Amino acid sequence: MLPPFAVVVLLFQVAIAAIAPTIQLNDGNTIPVVALGTGRGTAKESESVDEVRQAVYWAIQAGYRHIDTAAIYFDEEQVGQGIAQAIADKLVSRGDLFVTTKLWNDKHRQDQVVPALKDSLKKLGLDYVDLYLIHFPVATKADGSPDNVDFTETWKGMEQAKQLGLTRSIGVSNFNMSQIDRLISTAKIWPAINEIEVNPTLTQEHFISYLQSKGIVPMGYSPFGFLVSRKMESTPPPRADDPELVKMAQKYGKTTSQIVLRYLIDRSIIPIPKSTNQNRIAQNIDLFDFSLTKDEIAIISRFNKNIRVINPVNWKDYPNYPFVEY
Repeated sequence: MLPPFAVVVLLFQVAIAAIAPTIQLNDGNTIPVVALGTGRGTAKESESVDEVRQAVYWAIQAGYRHIDTAAIYFDEEQVGQGIAQAIADKLVSRGDLFVTTKLWNDKHRQDQVVPALKDSLKKLGLDYVDLYLIHFPVATKADGSPDNVDFTETWKGMEQAKQLGLTRSIGVSNFNMSQIDRLISTAKIWPAINEIEVNPTLTQEHFISYLQSKGIVPMGYSPFGFLVSRKMESTPPPRADDPELVKMAQKYGKTTSQIVLRYLIDRSIIPIPKSTNQNRIAQNIDLFDFSLTKDEIAIISRFNKNIRVINPVNWKDYPNYPFVEY
């Protein structure tokens, strides 16, 4: 049996090993390469939003330093509570963390952006966020009906938010290639991030290459795709028991879910896994003692079917639709 001090040292080493490395953004700030996703009770709609507070705390305990939320998730308060508890317990300081939140569609007018972010900051209990994103390139009125506000106007408000120090970095989410092109043609500050869906059935290889050529880091939501889908007969592979993924998992001593997360990381995409299960939260960041080969990345990419897990609501009559890009 190990002496007590050896157990403490071992646990400390495991905790340090689990902390995600960081990469540099185009504005000079750094971002951890894995984020805990929140929203819809973090894991599924049937769970209470109160689960988020505990999930955030467990995630920080496990080594996560990046938490992803949004105004429309209605969980910013719980995210903030989890962060506050972790800081109070001296697990981290505020400077150790990277917090992302997002502007919702009904706050796209330039003069609405800063007040919307201030409202998010109040709920989070923070003085600033590390990353503020335009959630969709679609503007709506408060009642959800279309509003004719171009995202280039919204972006001016985002730039003001950064200049005021309310956010360290700014970016977008669910923007396609033509929208990115139009945005950067007039922007004083280029977006640092585009958060989009990426997984084995929606690999977005051309679009990812485009973003990286512009110095824009892709973040990937729904990173597992249909790996654990309950609609087995109607959704595309791979599943968690796929022979190719199982072979890789056995080779590296990992789960197939970890293989899929590493697949994104090895393509320089920041995955955003969701969970409220403490063991799975820890498992989803235990990714930094192996990497996939080019051949293994190619094998997983062959699962691509250009099929989305998250299908946007019907915004076909809204300005700036479509935002889908394969």
